[in-house]
Amino acid sequence: MYILYIILGVIALFLGVILLRAALFKPKTHPVTEAEPEVFDREAATSALQQLVRCKTISYYDASLEDDGEFEKLISLLPSLYPHVFRVCSFDRLPDRALLFKWEGKSHDAPSVMMAHYDVVPVNEDQWDKDPFCGDIEDGVMWGRGTLDTKVTMNAVLSAANTLIAKGFVPENDIYFAFSGGEEVNGKGASNIVDWFEENNINLALVVDEGGGVVENVFPGVKQPCGVVGIAEKGMMNVTFTVKSRGGHASAPKPHTPVGILSKACCAMENNPFPMHVTKPAAEMFDTLGRHSTFLYKVIFANFGLFKWVLDLLGKKSGGEINALLRTTVAFTQMEGSAAPNVIPPEAHMVANLRLNPADTVDSAKARIEKVINDPNVTVTVGSNMNPSRVSQTDCDAWRKVEKAVAETWTGCLVAPYLMVQCSDSRHYGRISDKVYRFSAMDLTAEERATIHGNNERIRLAAAHRAVEFYLRLMKQC
Repeated sequence: MYILYIILGVIALFLGVILLRAALFKPKTHPVTEAEPEVFDREAATSALQQLVRCKTISYYDASLEDDGEFEKLISLLPSLYPHVFRVCSFDRLPDRALLFKWEGKSHDAPSVMMAHYDVVPVNEDQWDKDPFCGDIEDGVMWGRGTLDTKVTMNAVLSAANTLIAKGFVPENDIYFAFSGGEEVNGKGASNIVDWFEENNINLALVVDEGGGVVENVFPGVKQPCGVVGIAEKGMMNVTFTVKSRGGHASAPKPHTPVGILSKACCAMENNPFPMHVTKPAAEMFDTLGRHSTFLYKVIFANFGLFKWVLDLLGKKSGGEINALLRTTVAFTQMEGSAAPNVIPPEAHMVANLRLNPADTVDSAKARIEKVINDPNVTVTVGSNMNPSRVSQTDCDAWRKVEKAVAETWTGCLVAPYLMVQCSDSRHYGRISDKVYRFSAMDLTAEERATIHGNNERIRLAAAHRAVEFYLRLMKQC
């Protein structure tokens, strides 16, 4: 009986500690400052974005399909759209459609870079409700490819600088504006800009590129809008699985055909997900946003060492955004076999796209694939790939500047680090800086986010104007 009481007492103590930790898991306090309204010419910023959108700067992996004249048209518009920028800033064109502006500050010690890309993905015009490059405004919404990804950011950066320069503002440190014209096809523009910084021995104190944004209903139990800022991005690799055979007529097949062997390999990978790794971006996101969650979720996040298996299990069963934060994901996207329904293929292929957790690498991921499949008949070949990016700091002035600009632009917004699951040009900057932040300065609904790379891409003018406000506030701190 005494042993039972002891066991019950230990259990009660254990539960008490868990609940106490959850009760003490409160939001961190930050000094709140009342932000002054930002004044700028909203009509000019709107008109400039319209004109950028009307340039059909579509990039293709097959460069022969591109219209170089449209890219030159956009570049030729910039001096008239942002005259004060061209009056004060130096402007250089680097290879592969890279554009680099330098706004000289009072000091050269802690320069910043604000990035965007001005190329866009192709469109299926017959599936749009409006001309994809019309830039038309209807009910306070501007339509067109690039309104979200990312001509809005390019316009916001240059409009903010144009406004501040016109007022006689000079930044404390140099600010560079870096734009690439081939991000959507992994072009070398951004890499060429980073080479230039390296060659000129310029150490960057802050880099801001596309990535997160201000979103709602993305974190369990949190009702407030969340401004998620990427401090790293996952790697990527395309993997081809190949099985060869002697082929032949389908009337007399072997017990296992090439397609059957590939299907088994596919099931093996999907039934054995990569292990969960709670890296710094995810851990800091949980620690920040978890404190604003409901008590049940606070129990989990305040005692994450005990309950991380819950998220691991949920991720394995349902996938989704939280799962993508925690592990390397595998998405099978293509399969090819015989050209005829009654012929066994002499060779069959299957392709998977992997997004690599920062704890994994291209080499370690390939090794795990081969171990899980465990079939000498399947050849695993790694195609285009990139390792995960460097993880940026958050306990530093650079992070606090971005955090402050977000919080002042979107009042009541919770600002948190996160892991970006897509790839961007900012990955190149990890060579020269550990203060690279991925934040698309927009508040977007789930429906609006779905139009990025999709049909009917459009942006509310209020969101486009808040992007300018964000950069005004950020530049004033640089």
